[in-house]
Amino acid sequence: MPIKVVKPVMSPSEAVSSIKDGTSIMVGGFNYGGVPYTLVEALCEAGTKDLHLIANDTVYADDRHPDGIGHGSLVVNGQVSKVTASHIGLNKVTQKLYNEGKMELELVPQGTFVERIRAGGFGLGGFLTPTGVGTVVEEGKQVMEIQGKKYILELPLKADVALIKAHKADRYGNLTYFGTNRNFNPAMATAADLVIAEVDSVVEQGEIDPNDVVTPGILVDILVLKGDSYYASRT
Repeated sequence: MPIKVVKPVMSPSEAVSSIKDGTSIMVGGFNYGGVPYTLVEALCEAGTKDLHLIANDTVYADDRHPDGIGHGSLVVNGQVSKVTASHIGLNKVTQKLYNEGKMELELVPQGTFVERIRAGGFGLGGFLTPTGVGTVVEEGKQVMEIQGKKYILELPLKADVALIKAHKADRYGNLTYFGTNRNFNPAMATAADLVIAEVDSVVEQGEIDPNDVVTPGILVDILVLKGDSYYASRT
């Protein structure tokens, strides 16, 4: 029988205190949905710098949202030295810093992005994909021809820490998700050394149907309850 471990429920500031300068962090979310806003706010307040941000996008930073939305705020604050993402078109600060040579940027096709994370989480050495063949995506990468078709070898993507957002957790860290807020969060939970999950509620063992568990508690290290102020103040 596996040993069940009760996960600590920490304050946001306590949870992110282990994230040091130079850390690589995966942050869940797709546009507004599924972003761990409370954890991101705590990381902004901590002022941790030189982060490698791995996220689908850098959310918003524009004239309407000059301070940024979600992990876009980390970029606005100058806390990010590198971004690995699929989409940065809604964050003007990300574009500006990259164009000025002040931030490194790796753009990854969205399907390739999540598959690289999956490969990292499941211990795979990489995978072959035709996406990007003949474009700038293949620059510096190994290209193989199999049965007359070219493929790019894409390598796994992992991080030191993953900040994810789930709907509900039990005391052992088993997670459920709600609707499209699920997005990249379950994959990221597999591919980081430390996984911090922001949740709407924490319930007792047995209150979550095992059939509803998406992320098993063995992957989760710390739980944080969602705060209400951050998202409301920026939308």
